[in-house]
Amino acid sequence: MDVLRKRYQGFFEESRRSLLNMTSEITYAEVKFKNESTSLGTKSEPSAAPKEKTSLHKTNPGFPKALLPSLLILLLLLAISFFIAFIKKDWSCCPKNWKPFNLNCYFISNDTRNWTESKNNCSAMKSHLLVINTKEEQDFIIGNLDEKSAYYVGLSDPEGNGAWQWVDQTPYNASATFWRPGEPNSLSEHCVILNKPPRSSWGWNDVTCKELHRSICKMMKIYL
Repeated sequence: MDVLRKRYQGFFEESRRSLLNMTSEITYAEVKFKNESTSLGTKSEPSAAPKEKTSLHKTNPGFPKALLPSLLILLLLLAISFFIAFIKKDWSCCPKNWKPFNLNCYFISNDTRNWTESKNNCSAMKSHLLVINTKEEQDFIIGNLDEKSAYYVGLSDPEGNGAWQWVDQTPYNASATFWRPGEPNSLSEHCVILNKPPRSSWGWNDVTCKELHRSICKMMKIYL
């Protein structure tokens, strides 16, 4: 953390020095212009000059000053963009033994519990039972599972009427599910596991909530 903070402070210190150098150069240019104008004025009386040129000489010294606020704003926007990108890239992390994927962290339990106990275990770790939103997420999860085990996910049908719901209140989309063929197949089975039977692929299966299985917890990455 100290190394990252020093890198960030170094970025702002370098930007501040660049801005001071830029300001010094602008001031030097103004002073030089004024000195040259004064010097010319003492040597000889200038010949009659067009009004347009006189007006131009009066407005030129102020032109760099008009640019200064714009440069300050640009520098500030660059610093903010750098800070946001730096945090998202380097300051996000997952707890020990959790697996990162996109913006989330996943914990695969080795212990077996019923569905309610699994749900409470995730809550105790400031997370929730797995909610699957995309095929990419499903593929990532199954790539880290043991084919000999089954895992509770955060999908259930408490009333037994086919009204499936996720533990985090994400709307259940029947067209974006990963049920194994023929599942769900019983109104008496209110909870869902992710498993891979022999000679079959990974998928969801409804089971009774009292069965003992491993589980998967999910939380958002931690930003320091």
